[in-house]
Amino acid sequence: MSIEKDINQKNFKDAFQKAYINLMFTNNWMLNQTKSWFKEHGVTHQQYNVMRILRGAHPKCMNPGSIKEVMIDKSPDLTRLIDRLIEKKYVQRETCGSNRRKVDVIITQEGLDKLKQLDPLEDEMKNMFNNLTDEEAETLSNLLDRLRGSVA
Repeated sequence: MSIEKDINQKNFKDAFQKAYINLMFTNNWMLNQTKSWFKEHGVTHQQYNVMRILRGAHPKCMNPGSIKEVMIDKSPDLTRLIDRLIEKKYVQRETCGSNRRKVDVIITQEGLDKLKQLDPLEDEMKNMFNNLTDEEAETLSNLLDRLRGSVA
């Protein structure tokens, strides 16, 4: 299928509008594919993202501002998101030793265990790319970096 068939639109203003719509449509398609996987495991994709970020920093803590900087979806209310992860015992807040007004976040063993359960989902996520070769996936990634003006 093509974006024209997927959204039943024959004409676009130009190639940039078509690319934009295709990117938004594909993003939502991918989120919808993964939503049920995360729901089955009792987390959202944003919570999964925060837990992965904290696992990458483990055993060190991270402050919420640093977490937000590297989040994929920066739109959620991070404080509420962290509160929900605390309720699930996947992360905990710790007072910073050098500045007692500052609070850091660290992943717990329960959070690390939950990520181990979720790790196999990455293979299922990879399956969404079955229609691409490794070279095409690399090209797509490079084009998306270029679109954002992000240089390696």
